[in-house]
Amino acid sequence: MASKGKSKLRLRAQELRSFLEHVIENNMELQKRGQVPIAVEVVGEAGLGKTTIIKDLARARGVGYAKVNLAQIEELGDLVGFPIRQFEMCKKEDSEMCLWVDEHAINSYEKEGYIFTGQNQMSYCPPSWVAAATDAGGILLLDDYTRADPRFIQATMELISQQEYISWKLPKGWHIILTSNPNNGEYQVTELDFAQQTRYISTELKFNVQDWAKWAEEEGIDGRCINFMLMHGRDFIEKEGSKVNPRSMVLFFNAISSVKDFSSSLPLIQMIGEGSVGAEVSSLFTLFINNRLDKLISPEDMMNNKLKDTISEISSVVGNPTGNNYKAAHASILVTRLINYSLNHAKDNTISKDYIERLVDLVKEGVFGRDLSFNLVKQIYAGNTKFKLLAQEKEVAKIIVS
Repeated sequence: MASKGKSKLRLRAQELRSFLEHVIENNMELQKRGQVPIAVEVVGEAGLGKTTIIKDLARARGVGYAKVNLAQIEELGDLVGFPIRQFEMCKKEDSEMCLWVDEHAINSYEKEGYIFTGQNQMSYCPPSWVAAATDAGGILLLDDYTRADPRFIQATMELISQQEYISWKLPKGWHIILTSNPNNGEYQVTELDFAQQTRYISTELKFNVQDWAKWAEEEGIDGRCINFMLMHGRDFIEKEGSKVNPRSMVLFFNAISSVKDFSSSLPLIQMIGEGSVGAEVSSLFTLFINNRLDKLISPEDMMNNKLKDTISEISSVVGNPTGNNYKAAHASILVTRLINYSLNHAKDNTISKDYIERLVDLVKEGVFGRDLSFNLVKQIYAGNTKFKLLAQEKEVAKIIVS
């Protein structure tokens, strides 16, 4: 059991990232004062994106990133370095100029005039992931921490609390983050004692379907499957005792991603679903297909098809936002997809005037309804400065400043 009895912050993905940003900034101040940085544990179900969040954080900050998967290490030396004998050597002409020399480097120091004092000790060579670390700073991710052999957990205690191990230290500017699976009976994890738990701050990453959809858009997960998760993800992943997690859903989605038309391949999809996410979820997915929700207009088509055709297609599945046939759930899926698609597109592309005009047209047409149009504009405008031209349109500007 992991982190038994210890309080944890329960955070969504963006909240977790902001929290880790604060810890890193705070750690840098601690190091300036000669104090030891604070480590953080991130607990969460498999497939929530714990590792991805941490890796993306390192990339965004422009710092190093080293991942050590503790559950896959077999030799203790791969984690903490291998033992090596060192000998004390001093300059012949200066008995106070002494240092400890690794046994394989003795010949080099003898040529420089060093001699033995007769003293020796056992030390440890820094492991490869420490040797590759630079003084520019970075994040050391100890992955699957509580699934590791107890020997490895014990060996990391000093590393986590002091950022050193016997004879070597992490370079200044490095921060340690652990990832673990929860103590809910679904994972084979090691029970930690109180002394181990108090060496770091614990946080828990909560599943949120909106966060998952944003990640899925960035990762290129099949859009039809993203629609399904936005429609039904909360129903089974957040369900108490659920045997389905985001990772198993992605496995299912990737296994059917090459199927061009879901409706003509239902037996195959049902079979793959039962083998990956179970009969209940695969049946729900089949119902989703039968209701033709896998054929919702994609964000690419919303932005690139003729405006008249786009409005017509959206209206056919959303209905009239001011009428009794309005399907808010469908409209919400389309808006969420369009927000995530636009922000992801803006990362590596110039946002053209035509792109801005299409967004403005969709808002003016009111096909999504007032509240969702408000959310669409606010999130896109706030998400990337490339969308600043939205503020030049009077009707849209009113939404942005309201």
